[in-house]
Amino acid sequence: MTIGLTDDIATCHALRRVVFIEEQNVDETLEVDGRDADALHLLARLDGVPVGCARVLIAGDTAKIGRVCVLRAHRGTGIGQALMRATVDVLRARADVRRAKLGSQLHALGFYAGLGFAPVGAEYLDAGIMHRDMVLDLSA
Repeated sequence: MTIGLTDDIATCHALRRVVFIEEQNVDETLEVDGRDADALHLLARLDGVPVGCARVLIAGDTAKIGRVCVLRAHRGTGIGQALMRATVDVLRARADVRRAKLGSQLHALGFYAGLGFAPVGAEYLDAGIMHRDMVLDLSA
């Protein structure tokens, strides 16, 4: 498995389409929000085949991790954890970023908690799916 920063946004879009639009029924106008050109993208490949991705938007000293997805056939294999660890490693290497945050779907709270993220605030509806924000102090 390889995971790294990528400029291949088209492949990330294809993965996100399968997971978010087709599988989770997220409206395409919400998924394709016009912010990809301003983001960092990470792509996970298994034997050269794209299987997951993540997007990071940086504002001030905070990185917003989003659009994290792994194809259904590869969930539960550790790819999601490796993708998130790689994303956090990229952020820790940046002197300008002190904190990472994300909006977790409720079913994934434990997954992100296991990676050191702590829940904050109340639950909320985003794209028809219940979420809760989570944060990670990158200076720790």
